[in-house]
Amino acid sequence: MKLTGFYAAAVLGLSLAFAGPVTPVSSETLRVMRGAPSTALNVPMSRAVVVESDVPFAELSIADPNIADISTLSDRTIYVLGKAPGRTSLTLLGADGRLITNVEVRVSPDITEFKERLGQILPNERIEVRTANDGIVLSGQVSSIARMDRALDLAQRYAPDRVSNLMVVGGNHQVMLKVRFAEMSRSVSKSLDGGLVASDGNNGVIAGGSGALADDGTGALAGTFNAAASAVGASIFGFDIDSVRVDILLEALETKGFVRTLAEPNLTALSGQEATFLAGGEYPVPVAAGETTAIEYKPFGIELNFTPRVVDGDVINLQLRAAVSSIDSSNGITSNGFSVDAFSRRETSTTVEMRDGESFAIAGLLQDDFTDLNSQVPWLGDIPVLGTLFRSVEYARDQSELVIIVTPHLVTPVRGDTLALPTDRVKLPSERDLFLFGRVSGTTPTQGAAGEVAQQDFSGSYGYVLD
Repeated sequence: MKLTGFYAAAVLGLSLAFAGPVTPVSSETLRVMRGAPSTALNVPMSRAVVVESDVPFAELSIADPNIADISTLSDRTIYVLGKAPGRTSLTLLGADGRLITNVEVRVSPDITEFKERLGQILPNERIEVRTANDGIVLSGQVSSIARMDRALDLAQRYAPDRVSNLMVVGGNHQVMLKVRFAEMSRSVSKSLDGGLVASDGNNGVIAGGSGALADDGTGALAGTFNAAASAVGASIFGFDIDSVRVDILLEALETKGFVRTLAEPNLTALSGQEATFLAGGEYPVPVAAGETTAIEYKPFGIELNFTPRVVDGDVINLQLRAAVSSIDSSNGITSNGFSVDAFSRRETSTTVEMRDGESFAIAGLLQDDFTDLNSQVPWLGDIPVLGTLFRSVEYARDQSELVIIVTPHLVTPVRGDTLALPTDRVKLPSERDLFLFGRVSGTTPTQGAAGEVAQQDFSGSYGYVLD
């Protein structure tokens, strides 16, 4: 008995191993009854549907076999297989040749698997999936453009070139870009000039350095120095040795310069839309137009062009072009009677991606120019100590540094009375305040929320206040 039971268990185990896992099969069935209107038969592509008739049929036909294929399982059962998206008709005829019914067969992409994959990839998105004719229609609301692109890309796998997008992107998609231009310029210049002249009263015997000899009005050299009226750090002294007059000129000059430039333009744009900003002006430039001369205007100042795209959540993609330009009259030209100034321009164009509130230094420039010039009278300038009177030394160094920092913010509009302008803090004075007390501004505060903000004592720079 034990041996018989062991053989039975072994045979059962082998049968299960060869049979494999048991998968339940579900099928859709359409019942057709004579004299009753037939409903449409929806068949997923590459899937089969069974059609059952209450009366036996003798003949059946499909209008377009490229859309659906049919085969008979019995005289009352039909097997319909979807082949390609589209619509066609299934005709059933009885044994007497009379029409039993016409069934409209609609073959559409199989969206069951697509819905499962969409739920796995984008589980928290409210996307509705429908079929329309031979394509897929996506509707609902998604949280970002990136997730919309993922859903569309997945739909293209199931219905290539037959996907209709009716989805909308929710959330905040207005971007305010804060750009800070900071430029520092430093310059140092030093020069040392010396001159020596010895004369007998009529003609100069020895002259050297960069000093200029005076003219006595007869064309002869008087043998003395004349310092320019605007000279800084110039010293002239002389002495007589018998009939010889000796004059010495020493001119030492040191200049230091420091320039700081800071601009902070703010600009708001909708996601995907370009915004431009210019704080400066336009310079007229003459250009040839045939036989006449036309005027073309070139912009200068602080320029900003950017296109924001909210990619996913608070991730922002920025296509940015920023420029700082100014008029440079030292490098101008004169042509045909017109004097045209040149431009000094620093420009950057880039694409960056960051989150809300994060900052990037998108451009930086460090420039260091150095000039060292030494001119002297041959041989005499090489004499120790005394050779200084026959030399002219110039030293100059210019340094400039430019940094451009961008910071994007996702913003929403607010009520107008919650915004404060710089002019809200300034009121026109009354005649009493102006003439009696010498006040150039009034003391009446602005009413509302803007007035409360305007009364605050700002210790630094201030401008638009956003809630």
